[in-house]
Amino acid sequence: MAQANILNETITIETKAAKRLKVVMGAEGKADFALRMSVVGGGCSGMTYNMSFDDKQGEFDKVFESEGVKIFCDLKSWLYLKGTKIDYSDDMLTGGFKINNPNASRTCGCGTSFSA
Repeated sequence: MAQANILNETITIETKAAKRLKVVMGAEGKADFALRMSVVGGGCSGMTYNMSFDDKQGEFDKVFESEGVKIFCDLKSWLYLKGTKIDYSDDMLTGGFKINNPNASRTCGCGTSFSA
């Protein structure tokens, strides 16, 4: 893959996840906020995904838009999250947001932590 393509990789949201995010953001009075994606140390595999709502873009944030949802991601986290797709399942047993991260070399059983 060419270096230019690697530098332009985005974080995307699948349609079902975007619909769910918009509902939650509206219910919390944060309809015009962005989804902040980040990675923090911890979890059984070494790093944990963090999703929150934010109305302040950081100076060095990467900014994306997918399915009508704005996404903020700090540069350090983006190195681990580039190319990631966020999906949502309403399955009763394994439902919730699903992070499909092509950079993860190993994930835990619950899918909330990973190593790269």
